[in-house]
Amino acid sequence: MTETTLRLPLPPRRSAGLKLLLVCGLALVMSLAALFVFALLMDRSNRADQVAQEVGGLMGGPQTFLGPVIAVPYTRSVVEAAPPAADGTTRAMQASVDAGVWHIFPTRGRVEVATVSEVRSRSLFKVPVYTADLSYAASFDLANAGAEAPRGAVLDWSRAEIVLGASDARGAKSDIGLTLAGQTVALTPSRVEPTAQLSAADDVGDHPRVRGEQSLRLFGTRLPESLRTAGTFQVAGRAAFSGAQRVAVLAFAGTTDAVIRGDWPHPSYNGGFLPSRQQAGADDTGFNATWTVPFVARGVPVEGDAATLSRLGATSLGATFVEPANPYQSVSRSLKYAPLFIGLVFLAYFLFETTTGRRVHPAQYILVGMAQVIFYMLLLSIAEHIGFDLAFAVAAAATVGLISAYAGWTFDSRAQGLRALVAFTFLYGLIYVLMRLEDYALLVGALSSFAAIAAVMYFTRNVDWYGVKGQDTRDIA
Repeated sequence: MTETTLRLPLPPRRSAGLKLLLVCGLALVMSLAALFVFALLMDRSNRADQVAQEVGGLMGGPQTFLGPVIAVPYTRSVVEAAPPAADGTTRAMQASVDAGVWHIFPTRGRVEVATVSEVRSRSLFKVPVYTADLSYAASFDLANAGAEAPRGAVLDWSRAEIVLGASDARGAKSDIGLTLAGQTVALTPSRVEPTAQLSAADDVGDHPRVRGEQSLRLFGTRLPESLRTAGTFQVAGRAAFSGAQRVAVLAFAGTTDAVIRGDWPHPSYNGGFLPSRQQAGADDTGFNATWTVPFVARGVPVEGDAATLSRLGATSLGATFVEPANPYQSVSRSLKYAPLFIGLVFLAYFLFETTTGRRVHPAQYILVGMAQVIFYMLLLSIAEHIGFDLAFAVAAAATVGLISAYAGWTFDSRAQGLRALVAFTFLYGLIYVLMRLEDYALLVGALSSFAAIAAVMYFTRNVDWYGVKGQDTRDIA
């Protein structure tokens, strides 16, 4: 009786399917390695923001300006019932005095801001700063002033002031002048209200576009009795401030007309309202933006207390000086596509492997992946010195040349190296196109990925994925 030995089939040693799974896993691992470059990018970006705050703070920082407003101190007697005693007996009424400042806004106001910008540098980091010349004009009607004041409030007109405000007084380049009753006076820090808080959007509710809380330094001069008794009058003023990164004005009047112009070529408009009209400067450089905010759109009463004044924070009309060649934003966008392009390069090597019949060791895929990760490090470090465009050209040329030459060495074929050079040049050119096509980046990336997968399907249509045909392949040592 003879014994029969049952031999189990061994897994194929050279399965293209298993190799593809391994290549995909390696691509994922190398994509995770790109996160270390992203962490380095965040560190450099945070350092750039810190420098911008330091330099901008010395220049006055982002400035927000408030036009002429009348501030009148008031007092109000408040009588409240005292809480009952512990034995239940009723206590006498308690009287207290409530003090505050009542604000009366002009019926119509106009403000013009003309900025001259420059770039200040500290080490590798650059910060846009500016000098702004401001002019104000406002018309007041005090016929019904105080009509909305709290019941029992007594307005102290003898201490009333006309006040203007700015975010940071350190940016003042000259005295703030105000012309009223035919005389020009220099404003001093307000005595009745030295500072004012501007509410965040979450506190206002009607204007969710504004974020963050901000304070204003107020400067004023006494309101002449002759102007108060006249009822209607006009004031005008001028000021010069320096600042950094952003300039904004508040819709301080019932109807506010605002103009912000400057020589910065890349403004970004923000705040509570967008400009009603915007155009380039006189010589096709810079910007010139105009706002008109009527009373119904402003959403703030014609007069009110400190809480009413704070609501003007949601009506800011601003322009931010954007640096379009910010290398950190561009490198960050390119890193978001790192898994896609690392995978495409690995797929290209896998295609070279299956079409030439020569096998590539996983260690060689890791070397190629490391070269791609270092590409992003090169891109970041060089972009800080010469800008993103030239940095991309240098880093891409070095990386494409290296991994193409490595393909020629690996497959021992100059022709294969040239094919790799063409393929990888196209691939890295696609990365650059994606960085520049902001609106169509997702569409182009999706179509490119689809085309790459279709190409892999076509060129591997005859591959023995199970590895049972005993293809004559040769390892590359």
